[in-house]
Amino acid sequence: MPTISKKGNNIPPSPIRKLVPFADQAKKKGVDILHLNIGQPDIKSPTESIDAIKNIELDILKYEYSQGSYEFRNNLCKYYSNHNIHVLPDDIITTVGASEALSFTLNSICDPGDEVIIPEPFYANYNGFAQASDVKVIPITSKIEDNFSLPSIESFENKINNRTKAIIICNPCNPTGYVYSKDEIIAIADLAKKHDLFIVVDEVYREFIYTDIKHFSILEDQRFYENAILIDSTSKRYSLCGARIGFIVSKNSDFIETCLKFALTRLSPPTLALIAANEALNSDENYIKNVINEYSNRRKVLISELSNLNDIQYSNPMGAFYSIIKLPVNNAEEFAKFLLTDFSINNESVMVSPASGFYSSKNIGNDEIRIAFVLNSEKLKRAIKIINLGLKEFIS
Repeated sequence: MPTISKKGNNIPPSPIRKLVPFADQAKKKGVDILHLNIGQPDIKSPTESIDAIKNIELDILKYEYSQGSYEFRNNLCKYYSNHNIHVLPDDIITTVGASEALSFTLNSICDPGDEVIIPEPFYANYNGFAQASDVKVIPITSKIEDNFSLPSIESFENKINNRTKAIIICNPCNPTGYVYSKDEIIAIADLAKKHDLFIVVDEVYREFIYTDIKHFSILEDQRFYENAILIDSTSKRYSLCGARIGFIVSKNSDFIETCLKFALTRLSPPTLALIAANEALNSDENYIKNVINEYSNRRKVLISELSNLNDIQYSNPMGAFYSIIKLPVNNAEEFAKFLLTDFSINNESVMVSPASGFYSSKNIGNDEIRIAFVLNSEKLKRAIKIINLGLKEFIS
């Protein structure tokens, strides 16, 4: 009998989607599911993007350039210049979502057996990307008691060896909502530069900040141009998750040339999606402002509702639209299943993500869930009520 590769068998299932079969079964029984498991915004995409697709006039839907259209990359440069990031179209490769950007990056900077250091909890699919690239994740654990703030720089340096190739962070952080300060970003980048490492920063949630901290991009400081790799996407910013348009940005020409080789092997990003993403960059400037205001209000509702729950801890999201919640249970995954299979209120229940999958270390996060506050305030209130009452029944 043919056998499946060890690599394929070892890729972990996504904690964000692994409970989908249970949600589908619940829906078949007539239960409405409030999805707090996945970062899928319910906010409408820019009308400019939707209209561009509806009104398109093409005789042929052709391949796009492997690095993405020049027009799109040039518009990205204009967008970045408004954020004190000065890059050229040749510094950018368009990818099929930030996921492909991370996959290209790991395959371009690492050989099999190399290591990358990541503060955990982190976006769960980093584990999958690393496994698929034969790269080992070296975690540095942050703690909910500290609101998942950056662990000490010494703890990072202690993990560096001759197989270490990069430090990876997400700023603002999915899944904790933590926002790294300028000083923290520079401290990590200084460490990377000192040891000739890459510093890879996932900045997909750049605009989503709800405190007085200003987002600082790794590419705002020219000292780190040779070390810095920026990962980005239109998915969350413009509610274009299904378009699957992301990008790699770096001033390191050797790295970009290597990534382009991987881009060439998959031919091109999707042409229609690029058109939608390009129009998003040209959309009304108030679009993003309104989106951030809406998420800011949802965050306030979330914190207000969570603060009324007993025996839990939660991260106070400074940015992005996620929070980690520590529950008074031994197995948060079983609780998440319970909500889908055995509990509802007025034929309504909630889907959350077990947080253990956002860690690389074993036996951490088993009592935690991640929720995404991507639903409107009234649905959020109902969802937290269901979680609270579900917890009481699950524990009893």
